[in-house]
Amino acid sequence: MKPAPFDLVTANDMSEALEALHQGGTEARVIAGGQSLVPMLNMRLARPTTLVDITRIPELSRIEAKSDRITIGAAVRQSTLERWPDLADRLPLLHAALPWVAHTQLRNRGTICGSVAHADPSAELPLCLIALGGTVTLRRRRKTREVAARDFFQGMMSTDLAPGEMIVSVSFPARKPSTGYAFREVARRHGDFAIVACAAIARPDGTATLAVGGVADTPRALELSADRTDLDDRLNEFAWHLQARDDLHATARYRRDLVRHLGLATLEEALSCRD
Repeated sequence: MKPAPFDLVTANDMSEALEALHQGGTEARVIAGGQSLVPMLNMRLARPTTLVDITRIPELSRIEAKSDRITIGAAVRQSTLERWPDLADRLPLLHAALPWVAHTQLRNRGTICGSVAHADPSAELPLCLIALGGTVTLRRRRKTREVAARDFFQGMMSTDLAPGEMIVSVSFPARKPSTGYAFREVARRHGDFAIVACAAIARPDGTATLAVGGVADTPRALELSADRTDLDDRLNEFAWHLQARDDLHATARYRRDLVRHLGLATLEEALSCRD
């Protein structure tokens, strides 16, 4: 199939992009990598009348590293972040997760923020954003706002993004001393969306975060103590709380088992990685 007709605006600066989005309203969409949006256009699951190409806007192609956070612009490709020399040291969780994101060819085109905007519940990058407690910066013509990741994702492929608004960047907290990070997933084939993916953060004070994707409509995070005395019970409770469903890829029971066993393995790896 071919997309429904649309107008393409190639923006050279932010004001041009935001004006086009404002004029297009609910019928306008941003395109950068297009690895999620273009298939939806071809299948006519999405029918925007205006596409706004943001890839020529210099400020959106930057990775900005500060002492406590890393900010990634909306046009930064996944492969660009993957090759960033400081990735393993500053964002070890993304360093572990990015090789699981699709395939090399797709990461060469797909963007970090595009995956966040698409909000697939099985995608690795939204899961990492939730696990780390990151934020999404949204902008429209006269307003800029920052939204916590836990509030941005509202359901399956549903976000807090308003008409005329676009993601300009996402921010991840940088690596903290004596903290361990780990990522694991199970998929039918490497590069497929995860059946279950787990991201874990183990802190020096004995607390930990386990975030799980591929089960509920959005990635979900569990705060817990790394004390093994009740860890199995907490993971079992969490597995049921996620309300897994049967689908073509796996049964609900299999997903619950993965939350229990893969979740525990991911937590143990994060604990072992603490400085």
